[in-house]
Amino acid sequence: MTAQPTDGSAGTTADVVAVGKQAEPVMPRTKVEDESLTRPTDEELRELIHVSDKVPYSVWLAVMVGSAERFVFYGVSTCLQNYLQNSRADAVPGVLGLGQADATAANYAFMVLVNFAPVPLAVVADGWLGRYKLIVLSTSVYLVGSLILFTTALPPALAQPGASAAGLSVSLVLIALGIGGVKASIYPFIADQYPHQESFVRTLPSGARVVVDRSVTIQYMYNWYFWFINVASLSGIATTFMEKYVGFWSAFLLCFCFLWVALISMVAFKNHYYKAPPAGSVMPKVLKALWLGVKGGMTLNAAKPEVQLEKHDRQVPWDEEFLKGALNAPLNCYFSLAYPIVWLCWGQTYNNLISQAGQTKTFGIPNDIMPTFNPIACIIAGPIIQQWLFPLLNRRKIPFRPIARISVGFFFMGLSLAWATGLQAFIYRVGPCYRHPLACAASENGKVPQNINVFLQVPCYFLMAVGEIFCVTTGSEFCYSRAPKSMKSIVQALFVGTASISYALGIAISPAAKDPNMVIFYGSLTGVQIVITVGFWLLFRKLDKAIVV
Repeated sequence: MTAQPTDGSAGTTADVVAVGKQAEPVMPRTKVEDESLTRPTDEELRELIHVSDKVPYSVWLAVMVGSAERFVFYGVSTCLQNYLQNSRADAVPGVLGLGQADATAANYAFMVLVNFAPVPLAVVADGWLGRYKLIVLSTSVYLVGSLILFTTALPPALAQPGASAAGLSVSLVLIALGIGGVKASIYPFIADQYPHQESFVRTLPSGARVVVDRSVTIQYMYNWYFWFINVASLSGIATTFMEKYVGFWSAFLLCFCFLWVALISMVAFKNHYYKAPPAGSVMPKVLKALWLGVKGGMTLNAAKPEVQLEKHDRQVPWDEEFLKGALNAPLNCYFSLAYPIVWLCWGQTYNNLISQAGQTKTFGIPNDIMPTFNPIACIIAGPIIQQWLFPLLNRRKIPFRPIARISVGFFFMGLSLAWATGLQAFIYRVGPCYRHPLACAASENGKVPQNINVFLQVPCYFLMAVGEIFCVTTGSEFCYSRAPKSMKSIVQALFVGTASISYALGIAISPAAKDPNMVIFYGSLTGVQIVITVGFWLLFRKLDKAIVV
């Protein structure tokens, strides 16, 4: 997945590979390192091809850590809806027997905590512990939660009334806190490993001069990370078959064991990582700077050090770079508010769409294996988009800037839910139970599904995957590039944290997530997502020329 030039010229893989050697090993940065490089002039920035640099091996180590965490998360979460919804006596595997609506609400509650936890933990990362220490600590908490989940899913524990429910509750809280710490830190931690803070000019062996672009390199790293976590998320294939044919305990044991890969990779290679030091608590400074800006006429220029010194004889503990970051942080939050409905649409993958698959002919495969078609689609579509679509647009001089990419991603998310709406309508039109699947006498206590093929769900997941590729990675790049050094974890966490809003909305609407309401349910989500897409484009399209990610 080769990052493409940003000036409209197509860069080849050879151009990227030919870029010179990376400093080894990656140790703490100094200004001297970058001062020895040739800065591009404005003309060179316009005229030369922009390419990504070779990335240090510490990036791949960090990618492996993040991928191992995602392996565990998807392995567990793919099984969770069945574990909650169905009972041990049902034809579909399960434990607690809560039913679809209550199981969906509980699933949403877990996802709210998973996506809200990064916000306070990011403050801890940037202010006190640092990203490396928070990842190690969070992974350790994650391991404890996974151990409890595994032990309380064993047959002896299931035989004890209330043991599995209590164990699940405690384990999911610990797992959510562990995930939160990793999610708050892993994206900026990966980008931290790249040592060059600015773009520079390099002469290739062929004599051609190129701009080695930091933003293109970060995009290249994030795209590969996105690809790897989608490979890791195929863990759901293994855990769903283990759930069906062995038991939930075996699926949770696999996840517990695999999480050790992340912890060992962090501890064993600790001297190979660049560990950005914590900057102390920045939120008081941000709030004070914003307050001085409000008092000075609703402009942050009033909070500049020289202005405060000249007008008020006051020394302030920040510089202009910090103020620029403080200005960008609210914009990032404003920008991120377009994402909750996207996350809500994507979240259907791990609850209601699993239930929808359970209403159809599955031909012996577990119904909760269907979400794995989403990462499979990402694995297939990602390289096609990166190595075919983007070069084609560059050769045709067709700009495809960040806001446009995100808007296209939003549109594909809407299309995926539109497909789910149509499929649900077909499910209701066929027998034996029509608008009440698995709930009529003809279903023989839920053993006879609707007469429709489960693989008709696959296009839904492919459309969703294309949407993710365009809008999720671009959103992360945008947040990282505009955040000040002292707030990168916080800004990334705020971006991820908007998902907690979506899952809170999911809890509110989960009582409606039951038959025979599902056509209206999916159709309403489709309509809201399309409205969000149009509104986002109209509101942010003017930023496209100014935003460089």
